[in-house]
Amino acid sequence: QVQLVESGGGLVQAGGSLRLSCAASGLTFSRSNMGWFRQAPGKEREFVAAISQSGRTIKYADSVKGRFTISRDNAQNTMYLQMNILQPEDTAIYYCAADPRTGYSTASSAYTSYNYWGQGTQVTVSS
Repeated sequence: QVQLVESGGGLVQAGGSLRLSCAASGLTFSRSNMGWFRQAPGKEREFVAAISQSGRTIKYADSVKGRFTISRDNAQNTMYLQMNILQPEDTAIYYCAADPRTGYSTASSAYTSYNYWGQGTQVTVSS
């Protein structure tokens, strides 16, 4: 049974930082392409960042480029999202997603590329 568990969300002031973690189990993490998505109230889920199996290919949404950093530790079956210079528009539920089936290393921004999702962690940025 695949499980993705996010942690690290919370309330932070604008300009602050948070580090999200996604702990994965029930899949071969080192062979899974991974991603972060977010959903703000009243909006659709949107792509934030993605990282390939090896970690060598990374993609970011334009809105977070230069502020957020995605990384992974295959030995710990964990993915991270370091979020700096947070803004109120970053307020959302952040979801971890896994694609263990593609079979090759890629970083996809497409929602449909991912087979498994976590329950999400709330990030709230106050102005």
